[in-house]
Amino acid sequence: MRFDARRLALTCIAAATLCAATSAIAGTLAVNVSARGSQRATWQNLFDQFKKANPDVDLKVTYVGEEAYKVQISGWLATDPPDVLSWHNGERMAYFAKRGLLQDLSSDWQKNGWDQTYASVKQSSTWAGKQYSVPLGTDAYGFFYRKDLFEKAGISGEPATWAQFLDDCKKLKASGVAPIAVAARDSWTLAAWFDYLDLRINGYAFHQKLMAGDVPYTDARIRKVYETWKTLIDDKYFIDNALSYDVDSVGPLLVNGKAATMLMGTFFSAVLPEATRGEMGYFRFPIIDASVPVAEDGPVNVLVVPAKAKNKVDARRLLAFMGQPEINGELAKGWGQLPSNNKAPEPQDPIAKVGFQTLSGTTGGIAQFYDRDMTKEMADEGMKAMQRFFSDPTQLDAILQRLEQTRKRIYKK
Repeated sequence: MRFDARRLALTCIAAATLCAATSAIAGTLAVNVSARGSQRATWQNLFDQFKKANPDVDLKVTYVGEEAYKVQISGWLATDPPDVLSWHNGERMAYFAKRGLLQDLSSDWQKNGWDQTYASVKQSSTWAGKQYSVPLGTDAYGFFYRKDLFEKAGISGEPATWAQFLDDCKKLKASGVAPIAVAARDSWTLAAWFDYLDLRINGYAFHQKLMAGDVPYTDARIRKVYETWKTLIDDKYFIDNALSYDVDSVGPLLVNGKAATMLMGTFFSAVLPEATRGEMGYFRFPIIDASVPVAEDGPVNVLVVPAKAKNKVDARRLLAFMGQPEINGELAKGWGQLPSNNKAPEPQDPIAKVGFQTLSGTTGGIAQFYDRDMTKEMADEGMKAMQRFFSDPTQLDAILQRLEQTRKRIYKK
């Protein structure tokens, strides 16, 4: 066989060019994250730390608003995704995992010792026995409230029962303050109300059956949840024009003393002005039925790697970095959340502390949140129905009938 030096040289050049191109791709790490307000600064601080520790990685971060992010993530995963995405645990994560759109990270969990450090949130990171996400921070949910407005209305202490809460709302309204702020334009804030009323009235086991599509929406127990909610609407305890407010625009009502309470995740504490913090308190959603074991919402935010990611090697480096206890704690602190890593420092923020104590002492179950525990299509329809109900509670029967038809169609039950 004749030796062709020219062909060999060309082959070597082509191989070298391919290796260089592959190396360049491998050195670029594309990350998309959902961020609002001060969350972006917290993200960026940690990304800067990662770049300092990994100077060979060309990190490209894209920040997207929360609501737009929810709409776009399906398209990213199905077509040409970045290498890492921020997302949510529970059904939100499982929805994409069962469709083969997420990378199995079980080996990373074993390698990095996450089976131990993330033991409390491993279940919500798992689908079909495999882990597909790395937990970041956990939100506790409860009522932010203005202590000075409570005092002005003649309220001493925080309400522990529903009867006490209703009495406090009556006093607050009489004092000229809207008892409850809610950002109903963001339908998930209404979902928090539904979750807690259902958890307090019917309990965690029933709530999970509903999330799985196993309970008719015409069930009397579901109607009781909405009727309890309707009492607050009928008595005008919520702010006026609530459907025109989103989370970003409703905050000033609480800060400026126009509203006295708001059911929200602990992340909200991160955006509170320093001057307001001294007047702000936080309490657990009141008990409605003392015979029902107390359950809470504790949604977990995570990072995932798309199955079609181009740079999974560096993606795993980023996940390992973010999974370190001190980094996890720093991220949670900046977000006003609770660290998911059990080796991370406990939160020192007064509100985060209450949230931490609330979740750590919960024995009745911890839900991921309405639109994270339920299949996406049903959750979307359910939250639209909540907005319709909030706009006109007299349409409850028609709303429940329509939801039941939707449940039968989606779950084929």
